[in-house]
Amino acid sequence: MEGLKYQVDLLNAMNEKLAREGKMLRLICETSNSAFLYYNYEEQQLRTIANWDHFFDFTVTDMHDLGRLYDCVEEKYVIPLKEVLFIDEQKLKSQTIEVKLKERRLCIEVEVNVVYDTMDNPTDKVIRFKDVTKFNSQNDELTYMAYYDMLTGLYNRNYFVRLLGEYIRRAEEENETVAVMFMDFDDFRRINDGMGIISGDELVQMFGQFLSDLIGDNVIISHFNSDIFCIGIYSPCGARSVETIYRTIRERLKKPFKLSEGQEIFLTISVGVAEYPEAAAKTLELINCAEIVMFKAKNMGKDKILYFDGTILDDFLKKIKIENKLKDAVFEQNFTMYYQPQFHTTDKVLRGVEALIRWRDDNGKMISPAVFIPIAEKNGAIVPIGTWVIEESLRAFAGWKRKYHYPMIMSLNVSAIQYRQPDFIEKVLRLMEKYDIAPSEIELEITESILIDDFTDITEKLVTLRDIGIKISLDDFGTGYSSLAYLKGLPIDTLKIDKSFIDTVITDENTRIITESIIYMVKKLGFETIAEGVETEEQYRYLNEIDCDNIQGYFLGKPMPSDKIENLLADMTA
Repeated sequence: MEGLKYQVDLLNAMNEKLAREGKMLRLICETSNSAFLYYNYEEQQLRTIANWDHFFDFTVTDMHDLGRLYDCVEEKYVIPLKEVLFIDEQKLKSQTIEVKLKERRLCIEVEVNVVYDTMDNPTDKVIRFKDVTKFNSQNDELTYMAYYDMLTGLYNRNYFVRLLGEYIRRAEEENETVAVMFMDFDDFRRINDGMGIISGDELVQMFGQFLSDLIGDNVIISHFNSDIFCIGIYSPCGARSVETIYRTIRERLKKPFKLSEGQEIFLTISVGVAEYPEAAAKTLELINCAEIVMFKAKNMGKDKILYFDGTILDDFLKKIKIENKLKDAVFEQNFTMYYQPQFHTTDKVLRGVEALIRWRDDNGKMISPAVFIPIAEKNGAIVPIGTWVIEESLRAFAGWKRKYHYPMIMSLNVSAIQYRQPDFIEKVLRLMEKYDIAPSEIELEITESILIDDFTDITEKLVTLRDIGIKISLDDFGTGYSSLAYLKGLPIDTLKIDKSFIDTVITDENTRIITESIIYMVKKLGFETIAEGVETEEQYRYLNEIDCDNIQGYFLGKPMPSDKIENLLADMTA
């Protein structure tokens, strides 16, 4: 009896262990987000295990029921599914495929494992159905992010460069050309600043959606960043020629882009074009050439397309060379100051001087301010250069005052970037105090372009300077966005008539009418007038006749170094 009891207890213990293990296996299966089919070849019966209802709304009990699975999957997966379910017929032990269900849009991984006996006869088969929809979705999203721009849906920069490289390799083999169109919105900063970044992004998105319609065989388009787009064209010709694509874009830009909040924005773009192999033989070099040409198009007035040629690249490389030299010149303060006299028209008495910076490079070559000042404004070097100009000019001016005691005005050109510096006014006042210069002896010259980007802020600073007693002069009047109407609202004392008017004032009647009208109205507003670029006796006499207050130009005085100004002052005080 004791032996029998022991056997019963042992069987009970084994049953409890099997029950625990069975429960554990069920829990594992149910938490695995998978469903299983188990088939025993000897019994020829199927059993469903775990999450079968997650995938299918029917049950299976034998192999004939597997046919219902084929009706659930998309048609292209039917044959692969049949093959994997019956891999035992191919004497395979395991195989895995992915299929998609028709109605539920699930992506399922189907894995089959078969167990064979020593005679290679199948004994057991397990079919696992695993939901991989979320994983695939995440993978698809990562793939999308790797290749596409999230804002526009176009190719991102990295993938575009890769595809363009394939174009170039193919063109080398087939003796073909590849064109790159590098395009940028004109004045996009005004849109962002005036309407906000969200509106700016919406405009970029809308333009990108329009460009997506131009994608086709051998045409790829990318949103590089901000408002920059790039088009790559293999063997540009016919419908995919640069001219045709640009014409299509121009037609679209004739109409405004209507934003979600109702604003309508007209857009213009500048486009640079470079072709392989003429411009460059490598991918990034080709893109860079197109970008260089695009910047040239902007400098030529924007809203246009420009094609690469060797001179554009040469000019660009010269600018890079100048920029590198300029950095050293700023560090070493390797500049000199010249001063051009200004005279009262009626008696040719010295009114004052305009300070003009000069730069001679290491090779002794004089580099025009018209060349290096724009470069300095772009790379930020204009701030230390401008500070040096102000201090050097005031230092020289203070020396002339102590020596000659001649009442005169020092005119200083100031960049818009300098005006934008938070400490600009304090810096000017500190230097004036350092060299004992009265505010009435200083005249700051501004150009109309300074007012375009930040009219309110700069005007407020000009008011502050003028309240202190510093004179404000509007330079190059008539060359930009001149409007006599807005002059009454500007805190200015002096208006300088641009040289382009003086050059033809004797020979062209229209120029004379305009010049006389400007002087008459400006004097009525209470401003002092200075005519720039006076080079002949005839020009001088005419300006005197029409009551222009002052003249400046080669006729009475070229720009000269400080010691020549001292000679001039010595003559004036003799």
